[in-house]
Amino acid sequence: MPLLYLLYLQTAALPKVVTRPEDVQYVSVLKATGLIEADIATALDPVGKYHVARTATVTRITEDGIVEINKLLEAPRRNARTLQTSRNMARRSLLA
Repeated sequence: MPLLYLLYLQTAALPKVVTRPEDVQYVSVLKATGLIEADIATALDPVGKYHVARTATVTRITEDGIVEINKLLEAPRRNARTLQTSRNMARRSLLA
């Protein structure tokens, strides 16, 4: 699903603030793989205890991210399903 979220980000206005836990996780994966640049809220509290980050701000899609988007969109068998899933993610984000 992180790659589908990347497709959604392609059409989103950036910078995009993300607050849904699953979307923050997608952003974390996409950032770790170098497909986007994002600021993710610190996951450590002042005493050093780990907790799940609650927000992230996507600032841009990298060149590698654009290449990956193009690969996804060029895959003929997946094209219709991928685009529909991306649209559904965009609608879900608007409703949240």
